[in-house]
Amino acid sequence: MNVKETVMQNFEELKTIRRYCHEHPELSAEEFETMKYIEKKLDSYGISHHYVKNGGVFGWIDGQGSGKTILLRADIDALPIVEDEKNLNSPRACISQNKGVMHACGHDGHIAMLLMEAKLLQEQKDTWPGKVILMFEEGEEGSDAVRYLLPYLENESGWNIDTCYATHVRWDIPAGKMAVCHGPAMAGGFGFKIKIKGHGGHGSRPDLAQSPIDCFTAFYKDLQALRMRAVSPMETLTVSIGSLHSGDVLNVIPNDLTFSGTSRFFSYDNAGKMFYEEFLKLLENDCKNYNCSYEIIHMKKPLYETRNTEICVTRAEQAIQKYLGDAVLTPCEPWMASETMALTMRLYPGVLTFTGIANGEKGCGANHHTPEFDIDEDGLIYGVTTAVGYALDYLTEQPDIPFHRNIISMEDLVSRNL
Repeated sequence: MNVKETVMQNFEELKTIRRYCHEHPELSAEEFETMKYIEKKLDSYGISHHYVKNGGVFGWIDGQGSGKTILLRADIDALPIVEDEKNLNSPRACISQNKGVMHACGHDGHIAMLLMEAKLLQEQKDTWPGKVILMFEEGEEGSDAVRYLLPYLENESGWNIDTCYATHVRWDIPAGKMAVCHGPAMAGGFGFKIKIKGHGGHGSRPDLAQSPIDCFTAFYKDLQALRMRAVSPMETLTVSIGSLHSGDVLNVIPNDLTFSGTSRFFSYDNAGKMFYEEFLKLLENDCKNYNCSYEIIHMKKPLYETRNTEICVTRAEQAIQKYLGDAVLTPCEPWMASETMALTMRLYPGVLTFTGIANGEKGCGANHHTPEFDIDEDGLIYGVTTAVGYALDYLTEQPDIPFHRNIISMEDLVSRNL
């Protein structure tokens, strides 16, 4: 089939799905109606599905005869953001009906694209061998859905996943363009929320107190120095403090201080792992030096970077050129945001592409996680076409993809998140 032409013929349905999801957003681990909607759409397409509690929905399509198995994935949760009635310069095509909750990262577009891909692949199932697995992941923004999804895939489903594919919309890539990064596409990282506990006192006698503010000041300075002295200049790593709270009165030294932030990197093995371990050593030493203690309120093991398999990158680029034309493929800059797709791609060879959704004339181009964020829906045509073309070529040609599974254990893998 002419994939792009077929997608365009189904564009009204693609928009309808996206707009329904945008108008009915749900937060991480609360996507109950969203999953019902997904299951209803899969039923209408004649696609079998299974709900994994606290994880999400799997669908599956069997082709004509045995062959390879490809997993296509979309995340489905929204964010606690009050949506602006306008995007950057225009009224929106649709707006959240759930006040204070917004699809401000584009997951509504991800749901719509994967459902449309499912429909088209189901309609063509007699023309390709193998199996397509559809994974609709809960809580990418703020829960541990992969703790339930990946063990199900490995231990209960009976499926043998040969490769995986996902796309993420991007605010800085024009609608009508697709991008594929070689190597890391999105950053790994870890988040932290830590309380430093000292001993308060009057501001006139700081010598009689153990100030958590002094302790944090030393730690913050050491942390910035650590990034410079211990991380190779050839590696990318950032660290930032996003929240800092301590004390209420100008002449009283407080008992404690709470701070939180994140670190991001493009290589866990070469930068992230060391920085995480040294972070904890610095915290321990600085608290000891200032006669303070600390409590880790939140700090999971670092999430891996989303690293594309090189063979899959080449095949994705070829699919874009074949089904959309050379001009659609645009150079890719890795994105410092993080993605739980990184964990799935630590198990299976795969690729995460970027679907452009920016259009200045329509007011689409605000950054993700902002009240002005909006999607140029025309860009979704290109995302669906690339995914369907990639899947059809892979299932038809059945290439072997050399891959070394780089995990410590399943338990360790699914414990990682921001």
